[in-house]
Parts: sequence; structure tokens; C-alpha cells
Amino acid sequence: MENTKGRLPGGKNQPYHSFMSTSAPAVSLQRQLGLWSAVAVLVGSTIGSGIFRSPAGVTDKLPGPLPLMAVWIAGGLFALCGALTLAELSGAFPETGGAYVFIREGWGRMPAFLFGWSELTLIRAASLGAISTTFAEYFLRVLGYDPSVAPYTDYVHYIAAVAIALTATFNYVGLKWGSLVQNLTTLAKYGGLMFIILLAFAIGLPKTGGHFTPAMPDGSFHVAAFGLALVSVLWAFDGWADLSFVSGEVKDPRKNLPRAIIIGTLAVIFIYLLANVAYLSVMPVEEIRHSKLLAADVAQRLIGAPGVVLVATTVMLSTFGTLNGTLLTSPRVFFAMADDGLFFKKVAAVHPKYGTPYVSILLVTGLGIVFVLLRTFEQLADTFVTAIIPFYALAVAAIYVFRKRADYNPPFRTPLYPIVPAMFILATMFLLGNAIIDPSSRWPTLAVMGIILLGIPVYYGTVGRRPAR
Repeated sequence: MENTKGRLPGGKNQPYHSFMSTSAPAVSLQRQLGLWSAVAVLVGSTIGSGIFRSPAGVTDKLPGPLPLMAVWIAGGLFALCGALTLAELSGAFPETGGAYVFIREGWGRMPAFLFGWSELTLIRAASLGAISTTFAEYFLRVLGYDPSVAPYTDYVHYIAAVAIALTATFNYVGLKWGSLVQNLTTLAKYGGLMFIILLAFAIGLPKTGGHFTPAMPDGSFHVAAFGLALVSVLWAFDGWADLSFVSGEVKDPRKNLPRAIIIGTLAVIFIYLLANVAYLSVMPVEEIRHSKLLAADVAQRLIGAPGVVLVATTVMLSTFGTLNGTLLTSPRVFFAMADDGLFFKKVAAVHPKYGTPYVSILLVTGLGIVFVLLRTFEQLADTFVTAIIPFYALAVAAIYVFRKRADYNPPFRTPLYPIVPAMFILATMFLLGNAIIDPSSRWPTLAVMGIILLGIPVYYGTVGRRPAR
């Protein structure tokens, strides 16, 4: 059967690759995202709660300015290596589903199913839950309530569930609405974070001189602690791969996808490193490690109570935008799975009026609401990172398979190949190995791995018995 998936719109009937699979759904998703909207999807999906919340947990493991900055630089390099590789793969395979497609085409249907299974049972709901929890905490803080005190600790879960439902509504009624929300919130969050950084440098640094010494106190660096801190940093950096999920809706994808992934990832690395320097300009390491709402505490020191409102509002917009980005991108994984015959056929339905994968959006929304009502931020964030990075490694490693194929012709090629993809894969192996060796994270990590592996008998007991479409 002739391959039609991935054809360019407007009657250009050449498929992207002859070895790509299956036919497109009767009503297909349309390419509506331009370059800067695509950049906004990546930046908006990445800058969420992490840079406002993760530094406290990171500093608790690495109580020294030098190791603290080193782990953020390492996280940035990790994300950049992955992004440079996915920039090549996204240009070569501009299909809805992104990393799912790369795993399917590189390694086969069963590993691709495991990625979708993990997205369904662990990854996506945990991500939505963690982001929406931070939104709810800052929302209560703007209203003048302490989210760490009862009964507001319970209210956090309910507000988070409502936020998930609201952002799902934007994406249900059309990509243009979801993209508009994403563009506006991305500008607001990037601008707000940059404003906090400039305040810290202009007001805080002259007063304190910065808290950069001693650079590495005695006993402040341990390899195992560095690995655990890096997991928290990667939570803040996650999002560099999300644009690939919506590749099938990006205009001129072979040109725009590599550019958007690289531009967006570099923009995130730049502002994250500046933010950590700004935090250290205002507060010493010992205080940072105890500050769960760090950006708000920094702003309060700089300009008083108005600073708290400013930061809380910025974080609200930031996390709301990330929620929107997650519900814009992640449902496309289940859509692609269903279109391949690896999930319920109905999940591949496109709304006849809005042109969105509405069943998939409803599925992700429901899972996110259930998770956020039952689990805490820390449980959700750690589960997400542990479950996602093995599949990022599989997606990145697929480049070695594709480079051997004669008909593989990507518009962009990863610089310093094969070193860059290898660095990403080795870093992933280090993180997982470290999480298993460390007693504090061993059993939660093994539990997550067990749930992922449970997908193997599920696959062979269900869709694995069917022939590929």
C-alpha cells in the first residue's frame, strides 16, 4: 500500500521517507504552527515550575555555589545534546508523535508501544500533576493564603485539577487557541523571569556582593548526590523534546523544526543559568536550600511585598503556559499510537469542527486530574524524570540506525556526530544507574522500571499479536 503519512500539505505527494509506515487518518491534523509559534511551544513547555522550585532541592544535595552551577550547566549540556539530535530526527521525520515515531522507525513497534504505555501509565499524568500543583500553590499565594497550611494543602489539589481542565479546553477547541495561549504565556514568563534576573543584578548584587564563596565547601561534592541533583535539574529542563510530538502540525517542518528546537533549547539554557546566578546574587546557599518558593523569596528581598505578587503572578502564568503546552503536545503521542493500530482506534479521531485530536486530549486530561488528586509534587516530578529518560535515550540512539540507511536524508545533521548523541546516552545511563545504586531512590526507581516492563506482556497479549498496518 502506498505510504501517505507525512505528506506535505497542498498536494505535494512525495512521502518524507519510503520506509515510514501506515496510512493517514481520514481527517488529518493540519500544519498551522509557524517557526516562532513552534519556538514558543518548546520554551513554554520547558519553563514551568522547575526553575522557580527545583533550585531548593538541587542546593540541598549540593550545598556550594560551584557544584550548584556545575549541575545546571551539566543539565543544559544534557538537554542540548538531546535537542541537537532530535533536531535532525524531527526534520527527517516530521510526523505527529515525535519521539514515539523515532523509536518506532528505529527500534520497532514493541519499544514504541512501551513508550506510549509509559506515557499513559506514568509520564504524562505525572508531568501534568507536578506542573499544575505548582500553579495552584502560587495561585493561593497571590490570594494571600499559605499553601503549606491546612486546609489550603487540600485546596492545592482541587485548584490544580481545575487548571488542567481549563488548559485542556483551550486545546480541545483548536490548535490556534492553544497556540495563542502558548505564545502569550511564553512571552509573559520569559519576560517575567528576565525582569527578576535584572532586579537581582541591579539591586541585590550591589548590596550583597553575591554569595559565591566558598565556591565548594568541604564535603559539598559527591558523585551520587550530583546524580540525584541532576535528576531535579532535568525536571526543569524537560520540554526540549515536546515540540517533536506536534511535528505533524508545524509548517515547512524540514526547515522550521530543527531551527525551533535549537533556538528554543538555547534560549532556555541561557535564562536558566542567568536565573541561578541571580538567585546567588541575593541569597546565600544555606537559605536557598530551605526556600521552596525561591523566586518569590528573592523578589521579596529586592522590592518587598510587591515582589512576591509579581513573582507569584509570573509563576502562575509560567505553569499555566506549561500546562497548556503539555496538553498541546502530549496527546499527539496517543493519537499516533492509535493511528498505528497500537492503541484504541477511537483515540486517533480528529474533531470534525475543531481539527484537534479531541479523544486523546480528553484521555490525557483525565489521567492528569486523577494523578494530581492523589499524589504530591515531589512524587510526581521524580516519577516523570525516571520514566521518561530511558525513552529519550532510545529516541536519540535511533540516529545511529537511520544514518546507516541509504534513503535517509535529513535537512539538518547533528554536529559532532557520533559524539553528541553518545554523550546524551551515556549521561542517561549514569542517571539511571546512580538512581538504582543510591538507597534513597533505589526502590522508587525500580518500581517505575517495573511498571514500564509490565508493558511487554501487555503488548504481546493485545496489539502485538496483530500484524503491522
